[in-house]
Amino acid sequence: MSYVGPEFDPSQPPKRRIGRPLTVAVAALVPTCLAGWLVYQATSGPDGSDPARSLPASSSASTGEGTPSGSAPASPSGSEKPDKGKEKDKDGKGADGADNDSTTKSPGRGPAADGPLKGKVVVVDPGHNPGNFRHTTEINRPVDIGTNRKECDTTGTSTNGGYAEANFTLDVSRRLRTLLEKQGATVKFTHDGDRPWGPCVDERARIGNQAKADAVISIHADGSAAGNRGFHVILPAKVKSGAADTSAIVAPSKELGERIAGKFVSATGSAPSNYVGGGTGLDTRKDLGGLNLSTVPKVFIECGNMRDAKDAGLLTSGAWRQKAAQGINEGIAGFLRK
Repeated sequence: MSYVGPEFDPSQPPKRRIGRPLTVAVAALVPTCLAGWLVYQATSGPDGSDPARSLPASSSASTGEGTPSGSAPASPSGSEKPDKGKEKDKDGKGADGADNDSTTKSPGRGPAADGPLKGKVVVVDPGHNPGNFRHTTEINRPVDIGTNRKECDTTGTSTNGGYAEANFTLDVSRRLRTLLEKQGATVKFTHDGDRPWGPCVDERARIGNQAKADAVISIHADGSAAGNRGFHVILPAKVKSGAADTSAIVAPSKELGERIAGKFVSATGSAPSNYVGGGTGLDTRKDLGGLNLSTVPKVFIECGNMRDAKDAGLLTSGAWRQKAAQGINEGIAGFLRK
């Protein structure tokens, strides 16, 4: 091959006779160089890159945040991809949700679209943070939740195959955001996988309050015993203690929760929890700082039990997570349009 341009043009040496042996040697090198170039082209990528140097991006570590009481924590060394490929999405993709654009953090949000939810503000709280297990000192720090003091956050739970609740909640939250924004809602996240840990449960509540949200949803997956199946929506109890006063939000939060539960059933086909809520799919609690400290309508949803193999098969499916997001979206939209 030949190179042109001033950076490749050597300075001209003094003229001298070139002997025949040198001419023969140069001629012999030409086919060798050409063969080497052809081998390089055949083994390089389509853009000319060396495939051996193209390393895959590393997976984010998995674990989570405020696991409800009785839930199993995530393994600190858990991978967001299941062990030995045991848990795959039904469409053949990995359980890390890499099949969907919703798993990629958006660099910025554009103006809200026109639609039936134009002017409405929804705060989505992806339960847990994949980096929490690296910051145990920070997340173990007690914070005031009104009724008492509780740890800032926890690592959350995971499936037996290693798919972390933190990754599940981010994926469903991003899918939900897309659906809500298409209807014109302004959607704010408490975090988007963009901070090393947290936020603490009191800050999560504060984000919704400061946004003057019309609705807040905190997305989770449970870590109960095998055989315990189904989803449930957690509603705030009436609490008036210290910094907590849920008097004004109990009724609207209950309506929000009921609408989400009804639409979740129809969208996913999942049944209400067989271990919480007496078959209603609803549970009222006063021990969660994210609810106690909220001044705007807010509920939690436990989309299923990660420690049950059948539920885990749903939770690790990208197609099912899309249905879950759709059900939550329809419930929120119905509440906001009333």
